[in-house]
Amino acid sequence: MLEPLNGYLTLATKLLEDGAHYAEAWNFGPDDSDAQNVEWITKTICELWGENASYQIDTNPQPHEANYLKLDCSKARAELSWYPKWNIYKTLESIVDWNKARIKGKNTREICLDQISQYFSINKS
Repeated sequence: MLEPLNGYLTLATKLLEDGAHYAEAWNFGPDDSDAQNVEWITKTICELWGENASYQIDTNPQPHEANYLKLDCSKARAELSWYPKWNIYKTLESIVDWNKARIKGKNTREICLDQISQYFSINKS
């Protein structure tokens, strides 16, 4: 969630500074090089989780879905100079870390603040 939130904060700043020119639709998401299919993401989460985490593919008939979905964030890059700070692996790693800590009863607010601090300490945009 940090990537789109950072994008919307960047957009809000532009709206405040430059007005209605930026009042239109925007996409904020991963870099094109980080586009992966659901199975890759699932396998990676299982690997990051460890502890013999696994998954099963449901072979029952399912409603039709597109084979490939990806946000086009090129406008945000070109017009807002916005770029994702974390790659997909770091993003998945932070999700697993947060969930493991929550399960262990750790203070999720503190984990969120730590992850936000880590995220904003990277100067990519």
